[in-house]
Amino acid sequence: MSGAGSHNHEYTVPEGALGLKGPVEKPAPGTLALRGDLAHIALAGKHLAAHYVIPHVRIIGESGADVMENTRDDSPIITRFEAGTMIEVLDVAGEWIWGCLGPQGPSGYMKAHCLAD
Repeated sequence: MSGAGSHNHEYTVPEGALGLKGPVEKPAPGTLALRGDLAHIALAGKHLAAHYVIPHVRIIGESGADVMENTRDDSPIITRFEAGTMIEVLDVAGEWIWGCLGPQGPSGYMKAHCLAD
């Protein structure tokens, strides 16, 4: 996957009261940038999460990155981001990051060392 070109990485906090007006289907793993504890800021008001995050834009390093469903080395691989792909990092925990191409995904966990310096 190439992240070149079409991303607008400027997100703002929505104004006014945020709330959900009815049931929302839980997305499949690796799709929307949404977990139970946090979500991409662009999903605020559409999906419920404890916290909403304005992402940090980073670049995938020269080795590329397998995007995984969870933080286990034997986790299913959702997709692969090739070297030079711009991603949005939403969470960092030890050697793992959780990120996406954008709020609509794909999203998943990657080893932090896969990011370019």
